[in-house]
Amino acid sequence: MRRPLVMGNWKLNGSKAMVADLIKGLDAQLAGVEGVDVAIAPPVMYLDLAEQLLGKAESKILLGSQNVDVNASGAFTGDISPEMLKDFGATHIIIGHSERRDYHAESDEYVAKKFAFLKEHGLVPVLCIGESEAQNEAGETVAVCARQLDAVINTQGVEALNGTVIAYEPIWAIGTGKAATAEDAQRIHAEIRAHIAAKSEDVAKNVVIQYGGSVKPENAEAYFAQPDIDGALVGGAALNAESFAAIAKAAAAAKA
Repeated sequence: MRRPLVMGNWKLNGSKAMVADLIKGLDAQLAGVEGVDVAIAPPVMYLDLAEQLLGKAESKILLGSQNVDVNASGAFTGDISPEMLKDFGATHIIIGHSERRDYHAESDEYVAKKFAFLKEHGLVPVLCIGESEAQNEAGETVAVCARQLDAVINTQGVEALNGTVIAYEPIWAIGTGKAATAEDAQRIHAEIRAHIAAKSEDVAKNVVIQYGGSVKPENAEAYFAQPDIDGALVGGAALNAESFAAIAKAAAAAKA
């Protein structure tokens, strides 16, 4: 049975005080919660502080990060390697987020290289896929998601998806307040899983597929009631301990 993952992508938000307060709040809010994995991805410069605070926490909260480079070391100003992330206890690394694809011109092929490099170094890729509003309106959602997945599958084999996470995030729903209905999200998740199943039913059956895009405590239960939605990649609501914990609790209850 797939174990749900609720992960908070803090994006470009935070301060030392905020990190301390949010982790303290999450530790209290998540006390006794079981049946769901919870992860946070603060900005990289707060990984050290987050690692220290999580080490003292009673609740188990996984540490993640928002990006990685495709080089291990060298003259690559501003980049972060997998081993650096591991050095601070990060395990779940977000790649292919639409903001990276759009603002930094990261191609499907480049994201696939990151995916392979993370696997090579024993880290868990959280691979973001999803369509723009124009692509959605043109009925291209499934084709876009398949193309983004195939950049990995066609170069590394479908088995490369074992032990990884896929996050389906319709770009038009990220941070906009708009959200796909639970039924629409389930339909796309089922299509994504079917695309993988065409190569390997076993891999498709076991891979975790999160939904992301304006997930809130108010709509989380409806998403997690769907059979192919295995948690959430959460943006804005992850910056509030009570809201983020409520989403995690909803996942634990729905998938129990």
